[in-house]
Amino acid sequence: DVSLSMRARDIEPSRLVAAQNAAKAFVQKQPDDTRIGIVTFAGTAALVQPPTRDREALLAAIDRFALQRHTAIGSGLLVSLAALFPDDDIDVEKAVLGGTSTRERAQRLRQEVPDPRPRAEPPAVPPGSFRSGAIILLTDGRRTTGPDPLEVAGMAARRGVRVFTVGFGSAGGGPAEVDGYSMYMAFDETTLKSIAGATQGEYFHAPSAEDLARVYDELATRLEL
Repeated sequence: DVSLSMRARDIEPSRLVAAQNAAKAFVQKQPDDTRIGIVTFAGTAALVQPPTRDREALLAAIDRFALQRHTAIGSGLLVSLAALFPDDDIDVEKAVLGGTSTRERAQRLRQEVPDPRPRAEPPAVPPGSFRSGAIILLTDGRRTTGPDPLEVAGMAARRGVRVFTVGFGSAGGGPAEVDGYSMYMAFDETTLKSIAGATQGEYFHAPSAEDLARVYDELATRLEL
C-alpha cells in the first residue's frame, strides 16, 4: 500500500518506512531459489518488480516506493494475480484503469470481428491448493477506488492462491498527522479477513512497526513455496 496515509508518523519513523524495513527483512530471509515480485497500489496498481531471485533488485524496488492518492486494494490483488499467472490473459488494464481496454479497442477497429481466442476463466481448483506461490497484501486503509477486492479474491481462490492479509495500524482507526494535516485513518479489517478466509490464507494485525516485523518474520518461516 503506497497511499498517502502511509506517510503518517504515528508509527515511527513513518508507516511507509516501517513497511519498507519489514519487507526488506522478509526478502532477505527467503531461500535463494524463491522468486519474489512486488506490486504497489494506491489509485491504481503497478508491478514494480516482476518475480525474480535477484535480492538487490527487490531491495532497490522497495526503496523506490512513491506515495499517491487513493487506495485500490482490488487492483493490487489483480496485478499480483496476473504476475503469478501471466498466461491466463487476465485483463488487468480494464480492471485497474477502468473504461475500455486495449484489447476491446483493437477488436472494434477490426469491425467487431470476434476474438478467435475468447478469454475464459481457467478450471477452478480447491482454494489454497496452489503451492507454488502466494500473495501477501499489506494495507493501512480501505478501498476507495478500483475493482471489488472480494471479487478479485474469488479469482485467486479459484486458482488455489492463498492471500495473507496484513492490517497495518489501528483496527479501530485514529488520527495521524500527514504533511501537517490531521487525518483519521482506519483499515477495513472485515474485508481483509474475508479475503484471507476465501483463499485459505490468514489475516494478521500489526498495530506497530515491531508487530509488523514479527508478522513478516512469521510469514517468512511459514510460507512453504
